Amino acid sequence: MPRGRRPARDEGVDRPAHATLASVHHAITTCERCPRLREYCARIAREKKRAHRDDTYWGRPVPGFGDPGARLLVLGLAPAAHGANRTGRVFTGDAPGGSGDFLMEAMHAHGFANQPFTRSIDDGLALRDAFIAAAVRCAPPDNRPTPAEIATCASHLDAELACLPRLSVVMALGRIACDAYFAWLARHGMPVRPRPAFAHGAAWLPPAATLRGPGRVAPALVMAYHPSRQNTNTGRLTQAMLRDAFATARRMLGDADPARGPAPAP
Repeated sequence: MPRGRRPARDEGVDRPAHATLASVHHAITTCERCPRLREYCARIAREKKRAHRDDTYWGRPVPGFGDPGARLLVLGLAPAAHGANRTGRVFTGDAPGGSGDFLMEAMHAHGFANQPFTRSIDDGLALRDAFIAAAVRCAPPDNRPTPAEIATCASHLDAELACLPRLSVVMALGRIACDAYFAWLARHGMPVRPRPAFAHGAAWLPPAATLRGPGRVAPALVMAYHPSRQNTNTGRLTQAMLRDAFATARRMLGDADPARGPAPAP
């Protein structure tokens, strides 16, 4: 961008039609827009956690991953400092029993993942009809990105979603992810006022109108608590609750739910 020129209102909303996930992910992994986040991620990658002192940390912005033909987007908050910032894949590497395993157990139960755990970028995990991304692509200090950092990162979400033409349902994990979904709608000509209140398990159907830019109908929304250890260890979010949210997503996709056995008791 020439020095002194202000970006146009819609600049950065979507990459050109010929953009691929590979080119979008290159742009994400080389992004340097947020100095505070880049400095923090680089420092964590240098200092490391004792349990991972022999690992080579990713230390860069983390792209989404999954099935390019996905109809379901699972949208989280941001990479964990010693999770995705270490492994380079969202919801991966935060130790056995962490948020990644908790999420994959529920996704596997409803047929969206081929295994109920996530350990490393080469652990064989494959998503089916699902794609996972984050509202913010760099690990933030104290897991708290600033509003400016969330807004700066929004164009990366726009670009990934532009490469997911079959997207029909978004599951927002937490309030910030839910806000990111509504902000995405607003950037594409569908401001929602008032917005529905965030509540675990709640579903929302957008107006049947075509979005500006993507040229498609807006995906529906399912809200869920984020599977952070704070939520799962305190019982605010149980495996049964998260599986119920994925069952709702399956129904909204119009699919028969391939749930594997009864959900664990709350």
